[in-house]
Amino acid sequence: MKTINEQMKLIKKGVLELHSEAELKSKLEKSNTTGRPLIIKLGLDPTAPDLHLGHTVVLRKIRQFQSLGHKAFIIIGDFTGRIGDPSGKSKGRVQLSEKEVLENAETYKKQLLKVLDPDKTVIFFNSEWLSALKIEDLMLLMSKQTVARILERESFKKRMQANQPIGLHELLYPLLQGIDSLELEADVEIGGTDQTFNILMGRDMQGTEEKEKQVAIFMPILEGLDGVQKMSKSLGNYIGVDEEPGRMYEKVMQIKDDMIIRYFELITDVEPDQIKDYSVQIESGRTNPKNIKMCLAREIVRLYHSKEMAIKAEEKFVTVHSKGEVPKDMISFDWEPTDDMMIFLVRNNIIKSKSEVRRLIEQQGISINGQVMDMTEHRELISGDVIKIGKKRFVSIK
Repeated sequence: MKTINEQMKLIKKGVLELHSEAELKSKLEKSNTTGRPLIIKLGLDPTAPDLHLGHTVVLRKIRQFQSLGHKAFIIIGDFTGRIGDPSGKSKGRVQLSEKEVLENAETYKKQLLKVLDPDKTVIFFNSEWLSALKIEDLMLLMSKQTVARILERESFKKRMQANQPIGLHELLYPLLQGIDSLELEADVEIGGTDQTFNILMGRDMQGTEEKEKQVAIFMPILEGLDGVQKMSKSLGNYIGVDEEPGRMYEKVMQIKDDMIIRYFELITDVEPDQIKDYSVQIESGRTNPKNIKMCLAREIVRLYHSKEMAIKAEEKFVTVHSKGEVPKDMISFDWEPTDDMMIFLVRNNIIKSKSEVRRLIEQQGISINGQVMDMTEHRELISGDVIKIGKKRFVSIK
């Protein structure tokens, strides 16, 4: 059993803002005394069901709470998702249909449990209580807030300055998220910095209703592989939680050296003291940053696959990148008689587009069995042929 100070040290790892440290410490002490686990709340609108490591910054923090014996209450916003969270948006979201929301929610549920402890995770749909909400109850809650307070949120300010419309339904979103906290009597709510307004609104509403206020924990937004913009599938700088082990390992090794410690802090469960030691090793020049990055890649693959798969992924990476050998466990694809190289690579999602294939060929970035391919070359590939794309990727022909 960790002491309260040890628990606080773990919880504060990577945290950007905490409202408030004294309240959290008090809640942890009370939990230790009573044996009642804290309720850790996370609200998700099921609008983007494919999770990447950027999404897991908050999930990892919840998992750390679970390791201390607390429960996660995950609210899938099937009701609020049909409104659309205006956080950080320059315009209102397109509202999802009930069918779209439920389909996305099911995908979310499967992926969440890749990170969270299933035995300490309860998943709710907020339509359970919001659909039954009476108009007079909503009016009463609205009477305790002001339009000025709602319009404090940055996204609304920007849209008003730009003369862009704000729907009345959007003004209700923070109140509805606050009702989730009231309904579940949340002790702690965790979110990214884009959720600051909504989470603090829930905290205020609990106080207004004379409930114990939830502690608000805000996690930073994780930068993607470029180290500049936030991790995003649309930007192509992401690492998906469902990616195969070798590809996941390889992508982690692409991050810049100055992002190594940040990734350790935000998306792993490595203890703070160990992370501090890694940081000292890098800053002192005692260890090559590449070696610490390999520890990071191995840890991330272990979290989403297994220790054995992490070891294999590392062996493959070392074989291909350090020794210059062709890996033994390449992914194989069928070659169709009607294929040319562009069709083959794009059809199998090895490369995104024909223009990208053309660019790589022009830059002598594609070779077949060690022979660089040129634009005029057309050949029929056979089983056992090996295609190398760039310096790192290999595929074989069945």
